[in-house]
Amino acid sequence: MQERAGTVERAERFYRQQVLPALNEQMAEFVGRQEMMFVSTADALGHCDCTFRAGPPGFVTVLAPGRLAWPEYRGNGVMASVGNLVENPNVGLLFMDFCRDVIGLHVNGHATVASDPQMRRDYPQLPADQVPGRRAERWVNVFVEEAYIHCAKHVPRLRKVTAEDRAWGTDDVHRKGGDFFGAAAEQLGTVGR
Repeated sequence: MQERAGTVERAERFYRQQVLPALNEQMAEFVGRQEMMFVSTADALGHCDCTFRAGPPGFVTVLAPGRLAWPEYRGNGVMASVGNLVENPNVGLLFMDFCRDVIGLHVNGHATVASDPQMRRDYPQLPADQVPGRRAERWVNVFVEEAYIHCAKHVPRLRKVTAEDRAWGTDDVHRKGGDFFGAAAEQLGTVGR
C-alpha cells in the first residue's frame, strides 16, 4: 500500500524517527499515568477483537523497557482477549491520553498469561488493587516489539470526571450499562414489546 500510495519514503522516515523496539523513559512514564488502553487481539484463525481496559493510574505496570503487564479480573466470563492470546500471542495496545497530554502511544508485541500468585511471586512490587473486594485472577505480560507515537492531530481533548462518577468493580447491572444496545431483548424476542 505504501508503494501504491507513494508514501514509502515518508513511512521509512517515520520508522527511523519514531518507532522503538522497547519503551524509552518518556514512554514508560506515560504508560504509568494512563487510566485506560485499548487492546487488540486475534484468535488462531485471525478473527479480531478489540477491547478496552481501565483502572487507576499505573494499572499497567512497566516491568522493564521491553515488558509491561496488567491485571485481568473476573469480568463477564467470555475472556475473549485472554483466550485469543493463548491461541495467538500477538497483541496491539493503544494508550490514549485525552485530558493532559492529548496524545497516544502504540505498543505492539507478543503476550503471555500468568496467574496472579505467580506474578506476585515473581514481581512483589506489583500494585495491590485499591477497590475493596476486587482481585486480579491473572496477568497479561506483553513483550514489546515496537512502540511509537499516535499523533495528537486528531485526538479530541476531553474533561476528566471525579472518582465518584465511576463504578469500578461493580456488579450493578444498571451501572454496568444494562442492555443499552438491546441485545438481550433481541435475543429473547422482546424488542418493541
